[in-house]
Amino acid sequence: MTESVERKDDAAISVVDLEKRYGERTVIKGVSYDIAKGQVVALVGPSGGGKSTALRCMTALEPFNGGSIRVGSARLTPYDKHHDGELKKLRLCSGLVFQTWHLFPHMTALENVHEAPVHVKHEPVDKAHEYAKHLLAKVGLSHREGALPRMMSGGEQQRCAIARALAMRPEVLFMDEPTSALDPQRVGDLVELLQKLTEEEKLTLVVVTHEMKFAIELADRVLVLYEGKVIEDGPPKEILASPKDPRTRTFLGLEE
Repeated sequence: MTESVERKDDAAISVVDLEKRYGERTVIKGVSYDIAKGQVVALVGPSGGGKSTALRCMTALEPFNGGSIRVGSARLTPYDKHHDGELKKLRLCSGLVFQTWHLFPHMTALENVHEAPVHVKHEPVDKAHEYAKHLLAKVGLSHREGALPRMMSGGEQQRCAIARALAMRPEVLFMDEPTSALDPQRVGDLVELLQKLTEEEKLTLVVVTHEMKFAIELADRVLVLYEGKVIEDGPPKEILASPKDPRTRTFLGLEE
């Protein structure tokens, strides 16, 4: 039996009875949840639990087999090769920071950030240029405006990718495993940056992470996905310190 919740029109994201299959293998099994505007949500769970697949479905990088997804005003449905209008709505209201950043290697940091507003939103170049400079300053990269990605450290590339995602002025920001290439000091810096950005930009933030300390410090809600189902949902300090479900306890390595 699948979970079912009433869709909330005022939610930033609404996922209803989401199902995703790869061949005969079902990796998301009727999952439903709403994410409120301004909420910071961490998707956690063991490898293969479905957290990254859920993120890819919400960002339309993966088609899905059942249920529905709404992000902002964009409404996604199963395997209909989403109408261009819905995809355009999704790209305008949300941003994605990939795990490996995917900056354009032949462009400077400044060019990476102002590219989408110019070519997708058709903003005047000078307006996009000034806003890109503003965003790079906000993430601490004013001194690297002219640097190509290969000249930047991993942390700098990530900050540039965050600025690029924010250049479209999204309502929702998705991030995939943002701590995977960072040392502990940089993880702390990232938490501070994201806390600042979510407050100043009024962002809804959805993060897939395997780093529980990061989830506790950053998120105000955590969803634990296990074998394609949401098995726990609540405040990170409560769920990750004292989980009720034995499968979460096993995942976290907590003794019974």
